[in-house]
Amino acid sequence: MKAKKSFGQHFLVNESIAESIANSLEMASEIKNILEIGPGKGVLTKYLVKQDTNLKVVEADQDMVHFLTTNKILAENQIIFLDFLKLNMHKVFDGQPFLMIGNYPYNISSQILFKMVNTKELVPEMVGMFQKEVADRVVAPPGSKTYGVISVLVQAYYEGKTIIDVAPNSFSPPPKVQSSVIRLVRKENYTLPCDDRLFRNVVKTAFNQRRKMLRNTLKPLFKEESLMEDPYFTQRPEQLSVQDFVDITLKLSKLNNQ
Repeated sequence: MKAKKSFGQHFLVNESIAESIANSLEMASEIKNILEIGPGKGVLTKYLVKQDTNLKVVEADQDMVHFLTTNKILAENQIIFLDFLKLNMHKVFDGQPFLMIGNYPYNISSQILFKMVNTKELVPEMVGMFQKEVADRVVAPPGSKTYGVISVLVQAYYEGKTIIDVAPNSFSPPPKVQSSVIRLVRKENYTLPCDDRLFRNVVKTAFNQRRKMLRNTLKPLFKEESLMEDPYFTQRPEQLSVQDFVDITLKLSKLNNQ
């Protein structure tokens, strides 16, 4: 059962780290529905099944599905044989909330996060293994060199922190990068006071040219020069907090409705 590059597979083989990750979902005592993404050979799964939860996994590799069932790690009805990015999140647990966990395929890890954010009403908590560079960007504070689009769009709805850093020798085959496990917990008030789509557009447009001031990068969105007099627009995007981006979105929305 060799890892396949096409699936971005690096199997976690460090059992103590696997057990620690499996036990990191703080809400598992109250929310029993858990979705594991990319279980592979089940190193996390075998610890998750010991818990009193309603576990399902989504796996795109037929060989791994066969491995999980023949080794009796999971029953067939617990496995969704599908690419996670094509999964209808509302159908997994019949519209009920669930927790997400996994040693995520690094080639789609950012897309996994964006999909989670787009269905944030279903996912109050997530624990996952990421390439350290990606994990650092997700939890980076404003002013950091790694603070960017994914930082703002995730932190708008979730509080995040790094749980543990994981060395390459904890995997087979060892990746060429360092890895980190992060936990994201949905904010109690996770509904923005502005339009979500417009907010995403503002954030992505602002970071398109992150070295430039916002008065230059946001010109395509703001037609009136008077609005560009706001102090926000003399700053670069990495200097702004999530709330600053919300405020800018509200200004733009007001302008569009005039």
